[in-house]
Amino acid sequence: MVKPRTSRSNSKQNGASGEFPTTPVAPPTPAAAEVKKNVVPINLEDEIRRRAYELFEQRGGAPGNEQDDWLRAESEVLARYQQTA
Repeated sequence: MVKPRTSRSNSKQNGASGEFPTTPVAPPTPAAAEVKKNVVPINLEDEIRRRAYELFEQRGGAPGNEQDDWLRAESEVLARYQQTA
């Protein structure tokens, strides 16, 4: 007669001890950090548009200075990304 199989935990069979691995993890290299600094968002135009709208609202919503708002917003946003580079 065949004995029925019972469930077993596979943790010991697979070598898992339930502990964290002891292999040290190296910190990111300086080159990797440099790459992140030079990243420009894909939605740069959207960011400029939002800032231009903020400037419009700060002026009280008066029409007539749309181009000035856009140019100022563009300058501010681009300067922010050049600072981080």
